[in-house]
Amino acid sequence: MQDSSYFWGTGRRKNALARVRVRSGNGEIRINNRTVEDYFPRLVWQAQVLRSLKAASLEGKVDVFVRASGGGLTGQAGAVTMGMARALIKLNPDLRPALKKEGLLTRDPRMVERKKFGQKGARGMRQFSKR
Repeated sequence: MQDSSYFWGTGRRKNALARVRVRSGNGEIRINNRTVEDYFPRLVWQAQVLRSLKAASLEGKVDVFVRASGGGLTGQAGAVTMGMARALIKLNPDLRPALKKEGLLTRDPRMVERKKFGQKGARGMRQFSKR
């Protein structure tokens, strides 16, 4: 394992995309050049972002740099989690079983359902009158 080289991983969820770079270091995590606490104000999002590192037990041992775009903060947090897991596997392939067991390598297929014509939304219709 080389110290200066990066390992890349891409994560997606809903309309969010996260490109993650991982290298061995002292535990610095930057998302769009901001800290995790600054970028994700809610503790739920912060915990989700750190799930991959906890599952791989690499907290404080790797530096993580993320470019997140698209979607909302919930989608971006999920995308960062997946991207980080994929990058950690490239860093160390032996981590795959632990990350897979936590379900961090599975793409969440749920997307927003499209709005249908003649209706108010994807499923919302006008009130039906029988008589």
